[in-house]
Amino acid sequence: MKGKIAIVTGSASGIGFAIAQALSRMGAGVVLADLNPEAGQTALGNLRNSGATAEFVAADVSKTQDVCHLMEVAIERFGRVDILVNNAGLQHLAPVVDFPEVQWERLIGVMLTGTFLCCKYAVPHMIRRNWGRVINMGSIHGKVASPYKSAYVAAKHGVLGLTKVLALEVADHNITCNAICPAYVRTPLMEGQIEEQARRHFISPEEVVQKIMLAPAAIRRLLEPEEVASLVLYLCSDHASGITGAAMDIDLGWNAR
Repeated sequence: MKGKIAIVTGSASGIGFAIAQALSRMGAGVVLADLNPEAGQTALGNLRNSGATAEFVAADVSKTQDVCHLMEVAIERFGRVDILVNNAGLQHLAPVVDFPEVQWERLIGVMLTGTFLCCKYAVPHMIRRNWGRVINMGSIHGKVASPYKSAYVAAKHGVLGLTKVLALEVADHNITCNAICPAYVRTPLMEGQIEEQARRHFISPEEVVQKIMLAPAAIRRLLEPEEVASLVLYLCSDHASGITGAAMDIDLGWNAR
């Protein structure tokens, strides 16, 4: 990874920050992008304190102007973009008949449109150097559904389709595009769902973890962000140069049933 420059969205905490840490430890320069400027600056300080070369850009990836600014900062600071990790995400739980349209548009905007916009404006820089890696954060919910998550499930299914299209379009430029589909990962986003899931399903928070989050898996535990980051490192390496258009599960056995 030495000399490579990576953009990681949604990287102020959770999976995104773990990915940024992993890439920086391998010698990559990292541009953190997140909607939360305070958390982003804290994450930036933590990376720099560990010796990483990093910058932070406050960005709403659902907005074209923010994405263009993100790419401009990366090019002005580092002169190149080699790796793009589209990780920004959020959640809202409600039945379809009650799902607020503003929340639908927000989730689709960040996770699907945002992934499209970041790919659109980052990939030309990879084409110019004839090398690149695009990693889109999917989800087990990009392959299966759960109640009350219509926008999230729809967005993640769309991300997998977009991943395949881009993989076909950029293969001649030594660029790969893959998606990672984790089960539940121990992050602030996941933990924030537990109370709402309990309310929706009329069960306790402890039952949410055991009966909803862990029950479908063969390995009954939560994933750690670092496990997802390790798969990102592999897909960014030359060892994975033959893998493209894939949606790789790290799902604790969900899809084995």
